[in-house]
Amino acid sequence: MSVNEGDAAEHGTDANGAGAHSSTARDADREGTDGPPPAEDLLYGVIRRLWPLHRTVVRAVERELTDTGMTAGEHALLDALRSEGPRTVPQLARSMGLDRQPVQRWVNHAAELGLVVTAPNPAHRRSSLIELTAEGTAAIRGIQEFEATELRRRLADLPAEDVRTTLHVLDRLGEEFRHLANGSHVPPENADITDK
Repeated sequence: MSVNEGDAAEHGTDANGAGAHSSTARDADREGTDGPPPAEDLLYGVIRRLWPLHRTVVRAVERELTDTGMTAGEHALLDALRSEGPRTVPQLARSMGLDRQPVQRWVNHAAELGLVVTAPNPAHRRSSLIELTAEGTAAIRGIQEFEATELRRRLADLPAEDVRTTLHVLDRLGEEFRHLANGSHVPPENADITDK
């Protein structure tokens, strides 16, 4: 789950996750222009931060999980099961935006750790449900209680309305990039973020 320096170079980031083209350089390019930056420039700024942010979150989670035997992927798996309830591997993969193979590996390892079990699926006999064990529930609850405490301590100055706006923007970006990835098209008049 952790990302190496080769991946960073491939995606235009340095080993510390910084963008290959710094925001300072981009600001210099815009020097002398009047008015606020166009909406697409702001959206590019959000998109450029997502990859380094993901890398940083994964490293922080892996450090937190050092003595648990779990990986950051298995943390995400247990979180999904806790929030969504029992799911099949294909359902988990879809909800996490991933291929089935890595999710299946996480399920297998989590099962070895006693954190999840398979259960019969009334809707599909050949696709078992994956559900948390009591140990898995206790493990993810303890981890998330610690994380919530850290978030409150470190980010208490962020207004809830800012967080809600961030969620809205990320949801829209996810929706539009899913359309791009699938080759589908959303008419421009349906977009609610425009450059006016």
